[in-house]
This record gives sequence, structure tokens and C-alpha cells, in this order.
Amino acid sequence: MPARFAPKLLTVFKEGYGLPELRADAVAGLTVAIVALPLSMAIAIASGVSPDRGLFTAIVGGFLVSLLGGSRFQIGGPAGAFIVLVAATVRAHGLDGLLLATMLSGLMLTVLGLIRAGAFIRYMPYPVTVGFTAGIAVIIFASQIKDLFGLTLLGPEPGELAAKLGALIRAAPTANPQAIGLAVGVMVVILGLKRFRPQWPGMLIAVTLAGVTAQVAQLDVVTIGERFGALAQGLPAPRLPALGWDKVQAVLPSALSFTLLGAIESLLSAVVADSMTGRRHRPDTELIAQGIANIGSALFGGIVVTGTIARTATNVRSGARGPVAGMLHAAFLLAFMVIAAPLAAYIPLAALAGLLAVVAWNMAEKHEFAVLLRASKADAAVLLTTFGLTLAKDLSTGIVAGFSLGALLFIHRMASQVEVQGLEDEPDGFDPVLTADRDIAVMKIAGAFFFGATAQVGATLDEIGDRPKGYVLDLSEVRLLDSSGVAAISGFARNAQRRGARVYLAGADKAVRRALMAQGLTPPVVRYRSSAEAAVRALKAPLSPPSDAAHPG
Repeated sequence: MPARFAPKLLTVFKEGYGLPELRADAVAGLTVAIVALPLSMAIAIASGVSPDRGLFTAIVGGFLVSLLGGSRFQIGGPAGAFIVLVAATVRAHGLDGLLLATMLSGLMLTVLGLIRAGAFIRYMPYPVTVGFTAGIAVIIFASQIKDLFGLTLLGPEPGELAAKLGALIRAAPTANPQAIGLAVGVMVVILGLKRFRPQWPGMLIAVTLAGVTAQVAQLDVVTIGERFGALAQGLPAPRLPALGWDKVQAVLPSALSFTLLGAIESLLSAVVADSMTGRRHRPDTELIAQGIANIGSALFGGIVVTGTIARTATNVRSGARGPVAGMLHAAFLLAFMVIAAPLAAYIPLAALAGLLAVVAWNMAEKHEFAVLLRASKADAAVLLTTFGLTLAKDLSTGIVAGFSLGALLFIHRMASQVEVQGLEDEPDGFDPVLTADRDIAVMKIAGAFFFGATAQVGATLDEIGDRPKGYVLDLSEVRLLDSSGVAAISGFARNAQRRGARVYLAGADKAVRRALMAQGLTPPVVRYRSSAEAAVRALKAPLSPPSDAAHPG
């Protein structure tokens, strides 16, 4: 197995793994399992599936991510970022469609890892990441309003945000004060413990207290058992979802969305773990592991798996030594399902809605959002485009539009940095004795000369005018030259050649010269010199002998 694809588990074992490391990983795994238990069920419910499917995801997906992954500390499982996409897929294609889309996404992620695309996923612009994360947070909160307030809707809850809010407003008179009290209590406990007892499992404590309070006080609130029935007491037998070419085509857009967001979320989570520990993850290995984990999750009836930032950070802070902690976290969750699953039936849905409201609040990067709005018009435009389209349309549209706009603005910004200076613009640039000849035009190109800048540079070169003797293009400050830039220089040089003028390219480094010569810019079309001064001397001298063609520059 190539080193870049080797799971971190093998690296940890090669470094030496003994009883002290196992004890540390067991403590960390139990801590993460306590956090993941209520969160996995809440995310599953918000995604439109039964709560036990969130546990299937955390158990199977979490185990495989840690077993095969490229990060020592990554914790896999269901994530809040996927609630919107998963819920939309369930509404459009049913549970079998969701499982098929999850499996297809797993295949795509595996392929991305095998073709070594892990490094490219990290090029997502920061304003896009902040924009779609904030959009998801708003949508998650909106999806919990019904259970937060104990509302009774007249029909199915709409998926589209504007329609959802309209239906919720119309149902406002049905609000249940007891559900509101439970939800607020859960939020207060979680936030209070996070502030004053950050080492305590605030989410589990808050949800447990809410369940006990609801039963002891006989509150009139809807529980998990009333809506979904009893939870499974273990993993189901693996099975393939319904297959068929028509079904594959129907769910393919969802699978692509899962793949894009899954790759971004997983690698971002691994980067967070690296920043906390000083380690370095293997992005391609991580993508392969995420792909296999999604296939495994779908086979056991789970939903989309990804690296989870909050649980991964908890794993690191709890003293984990390696991937065994993540594997044990999955084992502890399985033990809960086998032993204590019936207790989950007493958890009020309002309590889980309060938990997810806190998740949405924490997910929205409020400070970063405000900073980007003030940073520059370009960053603000990308941020608001991504955020607005995520709310108005869907997550995939928001990401694609934000990334495309960010790329265009970056190209414009880079192109505007390219400068073309004539000798009159830089009087001290060359020896005046060498440049006294008015029949020689000397121009300096500086910056990244790529497709975005060819129009600007080409127009400037065309304005030089017809000179009977020759031209010198100083490329000493060009560090990037693509085929479009070469084509612009080639067109200028060939036009000059037809007029009987000579063109010298001066100061080009090895990479730039290689790009030029690869596309046919060789003597006699152009000649090379090490500096602009040397090129001017050559133009003032008689034509070079034939040996110059064989040995340019």
C-alpha cells in the first residue's frame, strides 16, 4: 500500500501502542460517545429519518472512518451540515433513495481519494465556507421551530424555507408552553454547563433531565417513542438499497451534493484536528475512508457520514492518542443501543429541538461573517451570494455559485496586478546609453501573465506602434505564464517578424522559457537574452550568426 494511502492506525501501531495509550483512548472514546449519543439521534430526526438511523451512522461510519482514515483523531458520524440535503433527498426519493445516494456518494469519495484529489478540495474560498455554514445554521434552526414550540401544523411541513416559515406562522396559535419550557431549559443547561463546567457532557445531561422532568411531571409533550416507536436494540442486517438505472439517475444530484459537502467537511475537520495537535493528516486516505464509511453506513441503513468538527475536537481535548478512540466511541454507542435503547423512547422531541438550536447557533460563524462583510466588497459579494442562494435555493447551488463568483473575482484581481511598463514609465530601469535608439521599444511585463491578463497585455503591446528595428520584452518579473500568455506573445512576435522587426525576450527564468519554447517561440521568431540590456545590445549589433538559433539565450 502506498504511504499516502496508509491508514493512520497503522502509523500509530508502528510507533508503539500499549496499555497506557489504550486507557487514554478508552476515556476519550467514552467521552465522545456521550456527546454523540443525543446528537446523532437529533440530527437523524431533523433529517427526516428515525433516530436509530443516526446511531447506525455513528456506529458503522464512525468505526470505519477511524479504522481506515488518514487522521489520528477524526470522529465520523452524522453531521448537522447534512440535515438540509438529507431531508430534501428523503422527501424527493424516500428512504431507499437516500441510502442509494449515500452509497453512490461513498463511491465518488473513494474515487476522489484514489485520484489524489484531496489537496484540491481545500481550495474552497473561505467566504464560501462561512456563507454556506451560516445558511445551513439558519435552515437547521428553522427546521426545529415546530418542535421547539410544540406546534401542530395543518399539513406536512414544507421543505422550502419561505413556505416553511409561512406554515409555522399560521400554526403559532397551537404553541405548547410545556414544550417551549423544556426546549428553553435544555438550551440553558447546555450553555450554562459549557460556560461553567465545560468538561461535563452538557448535551446528554440536558436531554436526560428533560426526559426525567417530562415523565415525572407528566408533561403533555411529544416523545421519540410516540412519534417513531421503539428504537432498534442493535444493528440491522446489511442490505443493498433498491437499485436501478432510473433510480440512480434520479438520486445522482443528491449524491454529488453529499460528495462535495462531505469532502469539504471531512478535510476541514481533519485540518482542525491538525491545528490542535500539530499532526498532519493524509487527505487522500481520509477521502477513501469517508467513501468506504458511507458505503458501509448505507448498507446498515444509516445516513451520510462525514468528519465532525465538534466531536473530533472533543476527542482531542479528551486526550485521545490515536484512531482507536474513534473505534471505541462506535463500540460504546453500540453498547448503548443493545442495553439502553428503550430509554430513548422517553426523550421529548422539544428537548432534541433545543439541542439542535444550540448546534445551529454554534455552527453559524457570526464573528467571521461580520468580519468578511467589512473586509472587502469582493469577499462580501461571495459571502452573501453563497448565504442567500443556500437559503433561497439549496446548498449545492449556493456552493457552486459562491465558488464560481470567488474564482472570477480572483482572476480579475490577479489580472489587475499584471503591469506592462514602457521605458518612459521606468526611466531608471536601463542604461540610458543602451536605450537611446528610438527605433527600439523596450517593455517590461510584471506579474502573473495568464489567460485573465492576456487582453490587457495584448492591447498594451499593440499600442507600441511599428518600429523598424526591434522590440525587447523584459520577462524577468513574470513568474507564471500559461498557454494564453504564450499565445499573446507569439502573436505579437509573429506580427513583428512579418514587418521585418526582431523580437528579443529578456530575463525569462527556466520555467517561463520552457513554456515559451514548448509552443514554438524559438529563433528566428524570437531570441533570448539574460537581461534587457543584453537584448538591446544585440539589437544594436548586426544579426546574430546561425549558431544563435541552435543555442538560444
